[in-house]
Amino acid sequence: MATADTAPAERHAPPVPRGPSRSTALPAQPRSSPPVQQPRTTVPEQQPQTLIGSVQRAMRLLESVARHEQGAPAKQLARETGMALPTAYHLLRTLVHEGYLYRDRGLFFLGEAAERLSSSGAAQKRRSTVVEAMARWRDAIGAPVYYAMYRDGEIEIMCVSASATNPAVEEWADFRETGHAHAIGQCLLSQMDDGARRDHLDRYPVLSLTPYTIHDEHSLLRRLERTSRMEPVTERQEYALGTVCAAVPITMGTAAATMALSLPTRQADRLLPAARQLQREVGRCLGSLALSISI
Repeated sequence: MATADTAPAERHAPPVPRGPSRSTALPAQPRSSPPVQQPRTTVPEQQPQTLIGSVQRAMRLLESVARHEQGAPAKQLARETGMALPTAYHLLRTLVHEGYLYRDRGLFFLGEAAERLSSSGAAQKRRSTVVEAMARWRDAIGAPVYYAMYRDGEIEIMCVSASATNPAVEEWADFRETGHAHAIGQCLLSQMDDGARRDHLDRYPVLSLTPYTIHDEHSLLRRLERTSRMEPVTERQEYALGTVCAAVPITMGTAAATMALSLPTRQADRLLPAARQLQREVGRCLGSLALSISI
């Protein structure tokens, strides 16, 4: 703000205002330029959320139907959800058309589409539970943990839990084609009957990957036959130089599955104790985890 001259004026004349002094005056603004205005801070107005009422009502109907395993009529569902009967009828017909409900003898039941949503959600929850358990085992044992299964004639690595301090083995040769060379594949093959085992080896014959890999099918089959059903399977540098691995069988139903771990060769003395620890952890949690062969 410019300062005004405060010197007293003569007594017989009114005070005459003077302009600002040179030292405090603001520079003149060009006529063509508008005055500089400071930006104003504004608080955005909170917009109300837009909710689709018909969707909400349809979800309430689905929840109400789900509570009735023996089915429920439209009148009961309308009463439970607080809807007018015509509105309930309209939404129920739509849900039946889309497969989320079906109607039988005047009663409404959950349809296939709703059941698919439920099963998908259950599978995701089961997988999340398994992933969390594997991470705990990885940190407790100090080794990367692998979950694999034999499905549709192929070895599939379903989940790997590794970290910067516990890195996983690099898949330099396809795990599906080299089951004879790594502990995961040998453990899965040991759980199969002779016919399935020979079928796999016909498609994926024994090949030498390192100087330590078993060299022929006959020797591999003899090793698999000698493997105790519940004993860990170990291999030392057969798949990758500098790495030792162990796998423990998982017996659930008729499918072949395994949990495995790997260590650098400098920690080879830890391999069997670590495998035993993994086996104990899996056995302790298997029931509560409901570990699925299809996660």
